[in-house]
Amino acid sequence: MSKMTSKFNVLQVIPKLGYGGAETGCYDIAHYLPENNCGSYIVTSGGPLINFIDKKKVKLIRLPVQSKNPLLILINAIILILIILIFRISIVHARSRAPAWSCLLAAKFTGRKYVTTFHGTYNFKSNLKKFYNSVMLRSDLIIAGSNFIFSHIQENYSKYLNLKNKLLVIFRGINVDYFDPTTKLEKEEDELLKSWGIEKKNKKIVLLPGRLTSWKGQELFIEAINKVNIELGYEAFYAIILGSDQGRELYKKKLIRLSEQYRLTNQLKFIDHCKDMALAYKISDIVISSSIEPEAFGRVAVEAQSMEKIIIASNIGGSRETVENEKTGFLFESGSSLSLSKTILKVLNIDESTLKSIGIEGRKNIKKKFNVEKMCFSTYSEYKKLLN
Repeated sequence: MSKMTSKFNVLQVIPKLGYGGAETGCYDIAHYLPENNCGSYIVTSGGPLINFIDKKKVKLIRLPVQSKNPLLILINAIILILIILIFRISIVHARSRAPAWSCLLAAKFTGRKYVTTFHGTYNFKSNLKKFYNSVMLRSDLIIAGSNFIFSHIQENYSKYLNLKNKLLVIFRGINVDYFDPTTKLEKEEDELLKSWGIEKKNKKIVLLPGRLTSWKGQELFIEAINKVNIELGYEAFYAIILGSDQGRELYKKKLIRLSEQYRLTNQLKFIDHCKDMALAYKISDIVISSSIEPEAFGRVAVEAQSMEKIIIASNIGGSRETVENEKTGFLFESGSSLSLSKTILKVLNIDESTLKSIGIEGRKNIKKKFNVEKMCFSTYSEYKKLLN
């Protein structure tokens, strides 16, 4: 193949455009490509993030690619072949397993370059499930979102790894201009506090963001707050659990019961959702990521640091790469409410100027390593290498 010009067309395929890490990554790359003279196409079934796509720059095509139905996977593959041929797509980039099977068939049939991003530690209890997941390793370029995922692939999928295929880490990035502490107005902060039912801020705020699901560690967090209260003999801060139950009503009821049992009703608030996450971080003093299973990347830890906030995260998964312990934040023993409560107490006892300097180090860390520009540039460079 002769040297390609720098202009080429990329098709990204993702089940749904929500607000998760995979989706925001897809969105960021989609808007970065046109700035570099490339054609940008997304195939997805829908989702709230669609409303923010710049339709002048990015062509959006709706297909039921969220489906795991084998027949639909096949039909999607046939339609993808047509899309690839009509829009002269050079690279097909799949960001999830079900659509990855359709993309694999379409890319093989049309002879196009195929890229996959391995976004999580997909569960693989059975060999059939493992085979289903292995589609993410049948591409010319496999991108892992963190060193943790890179090792996970090598440990669990070595038999599917082909030496011809390239496996590398491109850290997920966040928008450090959006997560910037200087961009928020005091008026907005006051309004958000009020909507959270905090009239005057006379105490610190400890925030646990993330959807309500048991592996995110909300129960552990509630137990840790109780331990801090017992240790101090009073309520030193407000605690906020911010995230929707996504239909897990029983789990939410369980959390509310637990907080009532520890008599935390006045101290702990459950907030369903916040459309300005940067503002939510801004009015908080300490941010917690208490996951009891490893995060593939752990966006909360990165966003909090970008906002110059103190992050306390469990010492597993992606957080071990994004948080420099005692320098840009704090890591605690995962799964231990005692370790979390001790770390919260430790932070509550640190003087303001030290906290401020940890915050500044945190933002520097994210700008240097986990910036969305860096992620987009690395991905674009890899696309170019594939085509040449």
